[in-house]
Amino acid sequence: MRVTLRPRSGCLVLCLCLSVVTLLLQSLWVPLEMTRDDPAGSSPEDLGQRVLGFRSLALRLEALSTQVQRLSRENDGTQMTRNDLTLLLQSFKQDQQGLTRLVERELKRVSRRLDQLSRHQQHHHQAQAPTPLDNHRPQTGPSEKCEVPVDPAYPVCAEKVEFLQAQWQSDPCYAFYGVDGTTCSILIYLSQIEDFCPPHDGRNLSTLPWHQRPHFHTVKAEIRKSLLPLYEVIRDNSSLAMKFIRSRVERMSEQWIQAGLRMKESSSKAVSTQMRVLLYPGVLAGNVGQHFEAMVERGGPLGELVQWADLSACLTILGHNLTFSTSRHQLHSLIGAAPGRGSCPIQRPLTFDLIYTDYHGLAHLQGAMGLAFKHYQCRFRILDSFGTEPAFNLARYARSHGYKTLWGSWDLQPLQYMTMFPHTPDNSFLGFVSEEAARTENELEPVSHRKDRIAVVYGKQDYMWHGKYEYVKVISEELETHATVYQPPGHTSHLPSFIRNHGLLTQDQFQQLLRRAKLFVGLGFPYEGPAPIEAIGLGCIFIQPRFDPPRSSDNNDFYKGKPTTRQISSQHPYAEEFIGKPYVWTVDMTNETDVREAVKAILRSEVKSFTPQEFTCVGMLKRVHGYITHQNFCSKSVPTWPPTSALRVHLGPLGQSCVSVCQRSSLLCEPALFHHLNTPAAFTRLGLSCSNMVPEVNHLFPSYSPWGRQCGLQLEPLLFSCAGSDFSYRRLCPCRSHLIE
Repeated sequence: MRVTLRPRSGCLVLCLCLSVVTLLLQSLWVPLEMTRDDPAGSSPEDLGQRVLGFRSLALRLEALSTQVQRLSRENDGTQMTRNDLTLLLQSFKQDQQGLTRLVERELKRVSRRLDQLSRHQQHHHQAQAPTPLDNHRPQTGPSEKCEVPVDPAYPVCAEKVEFLQAQWQSDPCYAFYGVDGTTCSILIYLSQIEDFCPPHDGRNLSTLPWHQRPHFHTVKAEIRKSLLPLYEVIRDNSSLAMKFIRSRVERMSEQWIQAGLRMKESSSKAVSTQMRVLLYPGVLAGNVGQHFEAMVERGGPLGELVQWADLSACLTILGHNLTFSTSRHQLHSLIGAAPGRGSCPIQRPLTFDLIYTDYHGLAHLQGAMGLAFKHYQCRFRILDSFGTEPAFNLARYARSHGYKTLWGSWDLQPLQYMTMFPHTPDNSFLGFVSEEAARTENELEPVSHRKDRIAVVYGKQDYMWHGKYEYVKVISEELETHATVYQPPGHTSHLPSFIRNHGLLTQDQFQQLLRRAKLFVGLGFPYEGPAPIEAIGLGCIFIQPRFDPPRSSDNNDFYKGKPTTRQISSQHPYAEEFIGKPYVWTVDMTNETDVREAVKAILRSEVKSFTPQEFTCVGMLKRVHGYITHQNFCSKSVPTWPPTSALRVHLGPLGQSCVSVCQRSSLLCEPALFHHLNTPAAFTRLGLSCSNMVPEVNHLFPSYSPWGRQCGLQLEPLLFSCAGSDFSYRRLCPCRSHLIE
């Protein structure tokens, strides 16, 4: 159905529409005298022009409305002719395009003005509650105009300004520091909070708030006789992981205290400056932490928790000031992160001398510290079970040479990564403590345990047993075989009938079982865990599978993506190479004869408990004390420890790493001594005649290539590597003895 609209009705509708638009614009218009502050970066003239234009728009709309009403009154009671209506519409049409553009322009100005008023109100509330950052917030006057400076000392200033002009609302931290989208506020932020632009308009550029040096502390770290300070730090945490850590610390507390006293008596060097230390296991924080927690009660890996427990006890006994956190939110508070998503620097200087964390925690720190992350990364220590070789650590080198993985690429000093076992000297060996060794450290003779004819299998989850039944069956023919495999409630065990499964045991119960056992049986996985060291310390013999070919990131899913090129010859290479027989037997798991003969030989042998010195309380205390005393990655000078007198230079054969070269001479490769070999004189002293001296960024240098008698010097100190090897090069290797006084 068609409805006819009379001309008078049309005029009334048009009049009503224009009136509504006029009222709307008038209600949005905020007169100049009602504002508390002018928008930053705008002059009074600019504001006056905007207001005049805005009022002009309102007046024009009001005039049009009056014209429509007048025409309506004049034609009241009569029919408007077609010509009258045509003339009216033509009159409107003539001004339509200009009016449309004006409306669009003024509405945009209204929108911007409302944003500025909203920000002003927010800043006004913030000003009522002053923060330590108030002195660093950008302050701009009403008549201030800012231009981006051109200064060769600040080459990326313009680029950063352009970025923030487009992205300043992408993270609330920019508004927290006073950025409001104006060029002035951005320039002041980039000069007073970040350091990409020069001082703004003659303002004094004080030291960046997060860059200032805190007061130097000279408190001495004295050996403690109690772990109570640690209990205070970790008492208010009910997570399963933290309960495990506290339980382990409590069980070993007396051993730690006694080891500290012996260390104090035997060495006058045990006193050092007290460090403020943050321990942040990122694997226990957030969603990753929830997943890890679920694994703990189902037989998941506990090696990382063992390390965190022993490290915290070790630092406490050495007299340092500890903070322990597993909360990402608390981490932000502890380091003074700005509100937002971490695009901005922290609010104050970092108050911790050292931060021990892991790869997950490293990512959390980067996401919270902004520009300050690079400034403070020399204070980080990364618990990294399997190690990170230099070629994987340097991001640009890893990308260009095929070493880019999910892990690595943090551009740290390789010695900042701390491993569970001494995989490569490129990283620092942190280790842990064998519990039984801690109990018997005072005894002069190893402990003998009464051993039953039983074997305990190393593997707490079903999947670890797949394909291993025949191997275990051969062992069970000679020994009663026990397991500690997790069984979910209501699930039937898939283990062979000849296995006696105890389910998951507490640490005390598991140790009691090992004290009775003659044999601890490795299934090939998990790789390189602490349990074999604990078992050997309890008087067990460890039998494990040999890997042929060796496992690595090239052929094994577990090691794929790990930042290492190591070739793993057995389940536990450290036990195989550094302990060996009679405590460790490595066999071909698929050869029943080999396994059976090894088991019979083990039954004929008698061993006492054994633990390498590095896995005792005293050993770990001395090692960690040495790291804190001698490792200073914030210094730009070349390392001074170990001393030059410890250096033993070796020229390796083609294709061998310096790890292997030094190990063959019962020595240890020492990356801190590489700079002594990175000179032409070092080649001369080794009797090498160089036709060409090539400086290069290469993780294999310094080295010698007999083809063309090329001598290579290292251009990037972060790439000094004990681990690298290639059949084209003979490595120059800095070796030293294992113990240095």
